[in-house]
Amino acid sequence: MTDDPKTIAFVVYPGLTPLDLVGPLQVLSALGQLDPCYRTVVVGATKETVGTDTPLRIAPSHTFDEVPSPFAVLVPGGTVPTLHAMADERLLSWLRTAAAGAELMTSVCTGSLVLGAAGLLEGREATTHWMFRDVLPALGATPVARRWVEDGPVITAAGVSAGIDLALHLAERLAGRQIATNIQFIVEYDPEPPQGALDWANQPYGDLKPLREHTLRAGLAEHPELLAKLLAHA
Repeated sequence: MTDDPKTIAFVVYPGLTPLDLVGPLQVLSALGQLDPCYRTVVVGATKETVGTDTPLRIAPSHTFDEVPSPFAVLVPGGTVPTLHAMADERLLSWLRTAAAGAELMTSVCTGSLVLGAAGLLEGREATTHWMFRDVLPALGATPVARRWVEDGPVITAAGVSAGIDLALHLAERLAGRQIATNIQFIVEYDPEPPQGALDWANQPYGDLKPLREHTLRAGLAEHPELLAKLLAHA
């Protein structure tokens, strides 16, 4: 038996979307403050600061080598750089190794595509950002249009802000409903967007289709076989 806290590792790679990472990190860092059974770390290939798809830069607290056996992993998403990450063998190798012993492998947004590239979505239900949900079958997954999807040890969240929902679900699963509710109050998560709820019957797929096409082609230009595999399902 050990009293060491269980490590929840948040993955950093160049060009990620900050909210995919920071939203869940804020929630689960609060979990660590309320329940000392858990701690959060931010892992990357090195501890060097990396850019994101905003002006914000992020520095990991640990390297992959320093956290070989996390309790749980979260992979954030993004656009073109996330497609690059799908072919980053150092990252994929660490994810496969971590998955062998981790209780939970999770993702936010297109981070699920990275899990899929590591072979961790095969035969599972999963979700991702709505613009890329239809490429999940190319990675062995069954796409599901939900805010977050749990299938065995793998939990995937939809786009960006859905990562906060995923993290609150994890907090409840790991420490109970009251602690999760307390965390929700701490971060005052009670969305009331000025535009109201999204009308999913009128999602702007046509408006954003050029961005999706650019993301796929630019992100995987150096990996034509993987690009062709995804485009075959797009």
